[in-house]
Parts: sequence; C-alpha cells; structure tokens
Amino acid sequence: MATFVLVHGGWHGGWCWRDVAPTLRAAGHDVHAPTLTGLGARAHLLDVLGPRLDLATHVADVVGVLEYEDLRDAVLVGHSYGGMVIAGAADRAPERVSQLIYLDAFVPAGGQSLFDLLAPERRAYFQERARDGGDGSRVPPPSPAALGVTDETQARWLAARLTPQPLRTFEQPLALTGPATSLPRTYVHCTVSPTAASFAPFAADARDAPDWRYHGLATGHDAMVTQPREVADVLLASLRAGRRRPRSV
Repeated sequence: MATFVLVHGGWHGGWCWRDVAPTLRAAGHDVHAPTLTGLGARAHLLDVLGPRLDLATHVADVVGVLEYEDLRDAVLVGHSYGGMVIAGAADRAPERVSQLIYLDAFVPAGGQSLFDLLAPERRAYFQERARDGGDGSRVPPPSPAALGVTDETQARWLAARLTPQPLRTFEQPLALTGPATSLPRTYVHCTVSPTAASFAPFAADARDAPDWRYHGLATGHDAMVTQPREVADVLLASLRAGRRRPRSV
C-alpha cells in the first residue's frame, strides 16, 4: 500500500479530487486530499488572515498533514499552483516523501515565486484581476472554460466550488534547501488546454531530462475533473515506476 497526498491548485479545494481518489483507494492505497488554508471549505480563513496568507502557509498545511497523520513514503501530487506547494513540502520534510508528481503544474527552483514562472502579461492579468475584482489581496477564480472544462455538467459543478485565491501565494518566493531534489519526479502535461503554453516549458524540461518521467494527457488543465480515471491510472503507473527506479545521489 502507498500513500498519496493530492494537493489541489489555485482557486480549488480538496473536493476537486472527488473522482480520482476512489480509483486509488480501490487499488489498495491510502489517499489524503487536504484543502489549503483560505480555499474551498476553508475559504472563510482568507477573510481572517487576509494578506498574511501566503505560500508558506500552504506549504505548512501539507507538512502538517505529513507529520500529524504520521505519513511515510508519501507520494505528493501537485496540480497547477500545487506544484509550488509540494516542492516546498518535500523540501521541508523529505524523510516523509517518496516521490513527486506534478500534474500540469509549476516546477519552481529555489527563490522563485509563481509569478516568476509566468509570462509578464499573465502576471499583470492576475494583478489586475485582484485590483478590480478581489479587493487587491485576492484573485477571483477563472471560468471553467479557462481551465479546459467544457462539459456543461462538469463546468457547473466546478464553477459552484471555485473560490478566490490569495494573491500573496502567487507573489511569495519559495525557499528551497535542496534535499528533495533526489526524489523520483514525474511530470504530467495536459496538452488540450487554454493554459497549455504556460506549462509547456516544464513539460519539455521533464521530457528531456533523464531523472524525470513524463506523461501527456489529451485533456484540459483540470484533468482530475475531465479525465479522473486517466489521471488515476497515470498516478498508479508513476508509483510503480518510481519503486523500480533507483534514486540518484
């Protein structure tokens, strides 16, 4: 049995893994899908914490799950912004993590923020959205279509649950010390998506690097909504491959 910790992306919550988790559990694995502070069912905490809620808070959320649930050899899966979070969590608690899977996610280096990884026009767009529609400290959620979700039923379900994202989580640089860099890593690129260009550089780097594994999925950015079975299958395949692959030193 393995343990998966599924970390959602911006504007989402642990709810977004609803259709992925049952397949992983049916295969005999333990699954945790935490909701990060200020999002989803914890959205009220954004009103309490305001600009103090940052990337470090979300890293601490996941480290807390690892420590208080006493998880060992956990597979951290990060979607989109969640790639920033799992990189930080693995750096903070490498002894509790066995591998990292980036699902159409940002892959930061030490000292980088999410905004550092975006094209200038995308960064300016989010900042403008925060000023015009989110009181300056929070970014209103995008439309389901912008996330590659076009099925009407799925889009309604998604739109009803997306919540504003704390702007500071995109602005704060991620401090990394390096011990997690030897962990097995997989990149899953969603190739049919309005956001595909934003994640293509990370996918290309992973595809060409000998110490990464790469998978492509022909679906939109929110693959856990549009193709949950396929996402679960990729996670299970990555788990098996990670167990066979010796860690670099």
